[in-house]
Amino acid sequence: MRALLDLYLKTMKLAIVERFQYRVAEYFYMIGMIAEPVIYLVVWTTIAESQGGVVGGYTAGEFAAYYIVWTLVRNMNIVFTPYGWEFRIQHGQLSGMLLRPVHPLHYDLAFFAGWKVVAIINWLPIAAILTLIFRPTLDPTLLEVGGFFVAIWGAYLVRSMLLWALGLITLWTTRVGAIFELYFTLELLLSGRLVPISLLPAWAQQLADFLPFQWAFGYPIEVLIGQLTPQQILYGFGMQALWILIGLGLIAILWRFGIRRYSAVGA
Repeated sequence: MRALLDLYLKTMKLAIVERFQYRVAEYFYMIGMIAEPVIYLVVWTTIAESQGGVVGGYTAGEFAAYYIVWTLVRNMNIVFTPYGWEFRIQHGQLSGMLLRPVHPLHYDLAFFAGWKVVAIINWLPIAAILTLIFRPTLDPTLLEVGGFFVAIWGAYLVRSMLLWALGLITLWTTRVGAIFELYFTLELLLSGRLVPISLLPAWAQQLADFLPFQWAFGYPIEVLIGQLTPQQILYGFGMQALWILIGLGLIAILWRFGIRRYSAVGA
């Protein structure tokens, strides 16, 4: 355990140093990601104001809070994707990773966790500017702040496990893009990324409750902006833990059978 902890700390430090070396590119990347939530924010605040001030339980100020927190959660949800797995296998990178004494999952979790430190630091001035422009209604309690801290890292692990498992399909086929696009479409519609879950039709809300997407996106946002009761926050922790375990189980199975047939592919 001590050696594994040391691996995580050193890999996270390496990721932090690397991302700070390219901080201008990192900032432009984050600014590029701002366009999506700002469009959603303007649209839904306008609708809320035209509907008497409230839509789906959200006021214009709460919509502003939702989409400003959205920008942080979106950055926390950047993990190693199936496209990265395609590259690893096509260029033989996985062969070198198999020579290491630790499962490759640990390297990816540690590296992207370190990246988040830089993302949070870069996000703070952007959030300040958006706050000045859109005036969000945001007054979280200590419980909600603490719950958000746990939920946002839980979201990172949920999405990491599921996309890592999805990426392992490349051990059977060198192209997983079509499957990933289907996954991404479902995630976009049922995660709270496009609109808050409460704005979805009742059947879609019920479906979202049983799928992992909202627990990696909409749930941590709702924790911080005060849309959930303490009981609902605890329930969300349980759902995140469940999907993390499901993801780990899928990884264990797919890795065990997939790695037996792995072969590098020349680019």
